[in-house]
Amino acid sequence: MSLELDVTPALEAALGGGGEMAEAFLEDSSSLMVVIDNAKVEKVLGGQDLGVGLRLIKDLRTSYAFGNQLRAQALVALASDIAAERDAAPGRLHSFAPIAPGLAPAIVKPPIGVETARKVEMARTAEAAARAVDNRVRQVRVIYLERTQRVRVVNSLGVDARDERTQVLMAIHCVAAEGAVLQTGYESIGGLCGLELFDDQPPEQAARRAARQAVMMLAAQPAPGGSMAVVLHSAAGGTMIHEAVGHGLEADIVLEGMSVYKDQVGRQVASPLITVIDDGSLAGKRGSAGFDDEGVPTGRNVLIAGGVLKGYLHDRLSAMKMNARPTGNGRRENYRQRPIPRMTNTFIAPGHDDPEAIIADTPHGLLVKKMGGGQVNTTNGDFVFEVAEGYLIENGRVGRPVRGATLTGNGPKVLMDIDRVANDLGFGIGTCGKEGQGSPVADAQPTLRIPSIVVGGRQG
Repeated sequence: MSLELDVTPALEAALGGGGEMAEAFLEDSSSLMVVIDNAKVEKVLGGQDLGVGLRLIKDLRTSYAFGNQLRAQALVALASDIAAERDAAPGRLHSFAPIAPGLAPAIVKPPIGVETARKVEMARTAEAAARAVDNRVRQVRVIYLERTQRVRVVNSLGVDARDERTQVLMAIHCVAAEGAVLQTGYESIGGLCGLELFDDQPPEQAARRAARQAVMMLAAQPAPGGSMAVVLHSAAGGTMIHEAVGHGLEADIVLEGMSVYKDQVGRQVASPLITVIDDGSLAGKRGSAGFDDEGVPTGRNVLIAGGVLKGYLHDRLSAMKMNARPTGNGRRENYRQRPIPRMTNTFIAPGHDDPEAIIADTPHGLLVKKMGGGQVNTTNGDFVFEVAEGYLIENGRVGRPVRGATLTGNGPKVLMDIDRVANDLGFGIGTCGKEGQGSPVADAQPTLRIPSIVVGGRQG
């Protein structure tokens, strides 16, 4: 497909019955997935997908259609399907003007063109490295993913933006066993980059970390329960800020009345030590891009500054509804989906404390080095998170590992209670799901301390 297809007639057809905006999202993407499980190649899947999504916003409501018939005449017919009844004058089509992207990625080693066999061997090597750590490592699963996506966004507001995104990811999941005890370890590395990622972060190292985590947790004792101080290590990434806070700052959730942060702009919602930022223009990070999927340049959005809520994450539609500006957070999984407000790279900004000093100044508590899964109620901010790797803090020192811990609390309250924020910063990566769409994201936090939170323990 040529991304240079003239979509102007389709935009005009979509606006035939009026509307605030018509948009075409053209996409040409290729992907590859390699799965190694227990030293066997379980799956090698590659493919290419191309198509276009057409959207009309009229009276702040969305009509959407998509297809693979990428000829001008077919697009006009598709646009006619979403056009409003001709009860109003046609919408206006503005002249196009160039827009600078928020980020211009430099891919050093594009994965396209590298033989699949080399990628399979890379995954095999990682699997073998994990298995060699300890004979108690019983299962290793390695997943290699790559995707190169070329997009063009053209809309009636005068936007004609192009972006090319190359994503590479490798994830390693290990299971260790001793007697009846099973424990797991997980590591993932990836970002908006090419195969140069593995020059600085060799897959074998990540695989060994995952295996060592699983083996180490075999000797862990059941976590104690009760209210105690919790130190979240920067190595844990920003899972809590992403889940317990970030989703509540997405403007569509606010508009639905499902966010605890509704009507809180300008108010103190966190400790003065806390500044929360979402930035889709960070080089190499998994949530980054030059433009969002509405042709808005990515950039740095300060959501909470010194504990005060400054604003929300917007796509074009939510910005229209709230009389705000789009923030570069209109994202979609592919051309089949309409864009919605999504996080990109979300993090708590570093503070001034020394990470080791925070632990030394905590007589008793729990150190969390890796977070697991969890659940969050965005309406009131209540959450429950599993702790994948945790250690007791005893007399200001890191003590024995514990397993089976959970953290139960309330996002806004936890943000208010945080009393120490370190000067480090650690990133985690993932794929965030919302409304059936997955988006690549990164999240981060410095080492920080929550003076008191409910820690749930379990036997086993």
